[in-house]
Amino acid sequence: MFGSYNPLHVGHLIIADYMLDFCDLDEVWLVLSPQNPLKEASTLAPDEHRAGMIRQALADASHALKLCDVELHMPRPSYTVDTLRRLGDMYPQHEFVVLLGSDCLDTLPQWKGYRELIEGWDFYIYPRSARAYTAPMPSTRFRLVDAPMLGISSTEVRHIIAQGGDASGYMPSDEWSYIKDHGLYGCPKNNRMRWMTP
Repeated sequence: MFGSYNPLHVGHLIIADYMLDFCDLDEVWLVLSPQNPLKEASTLAPDEHRAGMIRQALADASHALKLCDVELHMPRPSYTVDTLRRLGDMYPQHEFVVLLGSDCLDTLPQWKGYRELIEGWDFYIYPRSARAYTAPMPSTRFRLVDAPMLGISSTEVRHIIAQGGDASGYMPSDEWSYIKDHGLYGCPKNNRMRWMTP
């Protein structure tokens, strides 16, 4: 499940858990992308902080949910087809399936190695709008999963934080603490008093 996770929120976790429960998957790997070539980079938190937030968020999660930081060690910008090839080389014992939001189907033909992607791997598509149920699939390797449609986005969460709001309801508590501790997305950084003994 590829993403910038800027930041990771409960919507990501609900979809990942749903896929684990209702699809033939043993694990879901959250593949942290350093920069989506089709997205603006200006609001992207540093790689190490996005990885740190995911680690905090997954601390109490199912062991079948994992952070995959392979793209942080690859040339940039990162391309899904290159990452899937790399993962195949690194983990030949695994069979990889791409979990993708239906909103990405429109831009998929612009992705590097489009033909290799749609013919080389299975894709499980989760709906981002009702349109997903009528949209044509690029190949027979694509399967629409009737997962919950969630109206939450990382963009909205960043906006709440930047406006001084409390985003604790949108993510696990350990991740929210991490954001406050590091002053991310315009959140005032936690100031911790240090008491010195004489």
